[in-house]
Amino acid sequence: MLSRIDLRDRDLTARELLAIVPRADVDVAEALATVQPILEAVRTRGAEAIREYGERFDGVTPEHIRVPSGRIEAAVATQDDAVLDALREAISRVRTFHEATVPPPVSVEVAEGATVSQRWVPVGRVGLYVPGGLAVYPSSVVMNVVAAQAAGVESIAVATPPQKAFGGEPHPTILAACALLGVDEVYAVGGAQAIGLLAYGVDDLCDPVDIITGPGNVYVAAAKRAVNGLVGIDSEAGPTEIAIIADDSADPDFVAADLLSQAEHDPMAGSVLITDSEDLADRVEIALQRRADATRHLARAKEALTGRQSAVILTGGIDQSIQAADAYGAEHLEIHTRDAAAVAGRIRNAGAIFVGPHSPVSLGDYIAGSNHVLPTGGTARFASGLNTASFLKAVSTIHYTADALAAVGDSAVALAEAEDLPAHGEAIRARFER
Repeated sequence: MLSRIDLRDRDLTARELLAIVPRADVDVAEALATVQPILEAVRTRGAEAIREYGERFDGVTPEHIRVPSGRIEAAVATQDDAVLDALREAISRVRTFHEATVPPPVSVEVAEGATVSQRWVPVGRVGLYVPGGLAVYPSSVVMNVVAAQAAGVESIAVATPPQKAFGGEPHPTILAACALLGVDEVYAVGGAQAIGLLAYGVDDLCDPVDIITGPGNVYVAAAKRAVNGLVGIDSEAGPTEIAIIADDSADPDFVAADLLSQAEHDPMAGSVLITDSEDLADRVEIALQRRADATRHLARAKEALTGRQSAVILTGGIDQSIQAADAYGAEHLEIHTRDAAAVAGRIRNAGAIFVGPHSPVSLGDYIAGSNHVLPTGGTARFASGLNTASFLKAVSTIHYTADALAAVGDSAVALAEAEDLPAHGEAIRARFER
């Protein structure tokens, strides 16, 4: 089912590894041509354009673009107690972790009388996008909202596609998650038009936000790229992906189950096994075939597993497995090896690392306490997953006394002269000319 890439007995450079690891074929730049007119229509025509695109892309025109607060609260009663309990537990664990990771203020006296401080200030308003295509994602509501709340953001708007099955309202499980989190500003808007609504605002409907976060399809990613700079964004999320480093000690059924868990997300999802054991790879293939044949979303999963973005990478040992994993830079990376914690400590590039046989990615998707909005497509080489700092700005404060300024004044003037900016130096001298 999975194609194979054999790296054994091959000494590859970092560049060669980057070229050889499997990737989904996603062209955000091409999607820009599609989303630009949508964004412009929302910017200029507001609610009228939003309703038109809702009918075109979602097959329904919502009665209310902004969901009435009563409907949000009422959605809680539509949910099973088990789902509500699970959401509450997820909220609690995610909040506990994220509140503990808010960076503290720092104040440093770099010299006598010379203090430089840094404090973290939350943005005023954020827009959180929750997708609603092939699946329902109340967990994305939890991940986005809790991280923003933990950072201290005071104004939160959620946008999520209208559902034809629910009369143009968002899915009731999405609304229930919002209610549990105390979010009463929810828009039944999906796709690029939702990004336009949040970025530009619409008079008498929605104020513009400062940052937009949350995953979505390629058109959502393209729309986020288009408005980046007008507002901040977290990332251009692509199809989900999992990589698993495993050796001959791994349980092949666990590995197969976890590869399949990501493949059911999307036909373009990536499932990659990195192992130095060909025997394990064979046993995983057998288990994966058996599990795939029995899974509910068989067609979707098989398309993902047989696509160019999924593969078994055979390596010559754990060192080469780590090199391959760092080149791939997985959104989710599982470690199923001896001394798994030590191997995890050697990984440089991954959105999140799941250590050992009892820490599956599915745990992180829902209830581990970590955030599941993570960098995809190899961007883990330079990007982090969603966290409290995603909603914070670092603001520096500089406080020098007269004596502290005098102590370095000549140095500042010398640097100003070196840069041919004499007025900079004169601004220093002016303090001592009286």
